Amino acid sequence: MTMRKTLQTVATLALIGAVAAGAIFATRLHAADQPAADPVPARLAEPGVLRFDAGAPQLSALRIETAVAMPLPMAEALNGRLALDENRTARISSPIAGRVLKLVAEPGDRVARNAVLLQADAPELAAADADWRKAQADEVRKKLAYERARNLLAHEVVPQKDVEAADADYRQAAAESRRTGLRMRSLHASGAENGSFSLRTPLAGVVVERQVTPGMELRPDLANPLFVVSDPSRLWLLVDVPERSLAQVRPGQKVSLETDAFPGARFSATVDKVGYALDPATRRVQVRCTVENPDGRLRPEMYARVSFLSDNGRSAIAVPNAGLVTEGINTYAFVEASPGVFRKRQVGLALRGRETSHVDSGLQAGDRVVVEGALLLNAEMASHAR
Repeated sequence: MTMRKTLQTVATLALIGAVAAGAIFATRLHAADQPAADPVPARLAEPGVLRFDAGAPQLSALRIETAVAMPLPMAEALNGRLALDENRTARISSPIAGRVLKLVAEPGDRVARNAVLLQADAPELAAADADWRKAQADEVRKKLAYERARNLLAHEVVPQKDVEAADADYRQAAAESRRTGLRMRSLHASGAENGSFSLRTPLAGVVVERQVTPGMELRPDLANPLFVVSDPSRLWLLVDVPERSLAQVRPGQKVSLETDAFPGARFSATVDKVGYALDPATRRVQVRCTVENPDGRLRPEMYARVSFLSDNGRSAIAVPNAGLVTEGINTYAFVEASPGVFRKRQVGLALRGRETSHVDSGLQAGDRVVVEGALLLNAEMASHAR
């Protein structure tokens, strides 16, 4: 009896499983017979024109930008780095030993020419000032002695050799006075009996760097400057140019640059110096450009994408390669004629780069160009053409 009940239970479970499997199969078969949900289809309004209804999912895969004409570069953009203009930069150290009493300037401060950066206690300055004053007094005394000897010689009271000796003493005293005066001038001081020394900047600009703290001992032989002051209204742009492009670069040439800090903004520069020797490791030569920076937006050590411009006055439109379609020997781009309507245009390439190419025909400034998703539009158009 027990065996019979067990067999009956197994048979019942098998029957229930078969019924459930049949129901699932029937449901899937019914679903297969139903038409799948299709995205809103595109329509080929006319040859070369593709139209999408509002809300079509294909539109979310497109990125469209307004075309902007710019001077045509001579080659693909290179990487560059902004740096301080060393001709307008002062690295200031203390010319005398001492101890910092007060810091006047901070990094980022704008300072005028001859402005005080710090004040220090410098006993050597007091000694230099004393030497200068002593030399001045000695010069005056020996000048009087020389004039007295000349008067006595005129009355035949003293011999000629005494006048000559007095003249030599006076000249030596004058030379010593000038030496000590120049020493005080090199310290940017005009008299400081108490040894108070003020470190000043020789040019106007912005304090870029400070490597001094209150109470720090100053020495003339410190490895690093105490302050770096630079005029930020002009910067250097340093570009390592490959050997193959060296013939296209020359002093006075115009340059265009872009930075990540200001997307879409272009700045102008001019080639100033072209290096003479190539780096044996990279096979590149450094080119130095000058960048006018009156508003101070550009900062030293920013990286930039640099394009050397041609002198023929040609302009072109930069289009990312993701916005171009190549068919045979021809290249095409898609332009948004109106919302949801795209027109396929044949364009001419003046310069093809790894990421961006420059179009000199087929597009105009102000056109709404598809810069991402052009292959999708081209596939849609091809599927409607079949």
